[in-house]
Amino acid sequence: MKRISSRGTYFYKKVFPFIWFGFLAIFLCIAIFGRAPTFPFVLLPIVMATFGYFLFRKLLFSLADEVIDGGDYLIVKKGTEQERIALRDIMNVSYTSVQNPPRVTLTLRRPGVFGDEIAFALRSRFAAPFRKDPIVVDLIKRIDEARQRGV
Repeated sequence: MKRISSRGTYFYKKVFPFIWFGFLAIFLCIAIFGRAPTFPFVLLPIVMATFGYFLFRKLLFSLADEVIDGGDYLIVKKGTEQERIALRDIMNVSYTSVQNPPRVTLTLRRPGVFGDEIAFALRSRFAAPFRKDPIVVDLIKRIDEARQRGV
């Protein structure tokens, strides 16, 4: 069994948002308690925090913490919950390489513990940004083989 998800998921989900909102809070405090607070300098951090929250919720907070490849199944961990997903139960694999972190979304035939879609950050590789990742290509081939075998 090998881990196919990024080891940096904790950073993406916990540390980066903490830094983002912390920086905005400091900026807002400086803008409010400064000598002459102006409306744009007070409004800008609030707008950025709102935008950041919705963006993080859509792109980062939904990521699985860990995905382990077990051959003919995947083990997905998110928080304290864990689910074993057979490859034949995966309907579609979508991959975005031009996003940081690279994101893989698995669409399931039947909803499981985490719903009908599972997204995770792919292990980082130094490759051309528009080339398919070998891990994803291999996963797609094995999903197709598992469906054909009916395993």
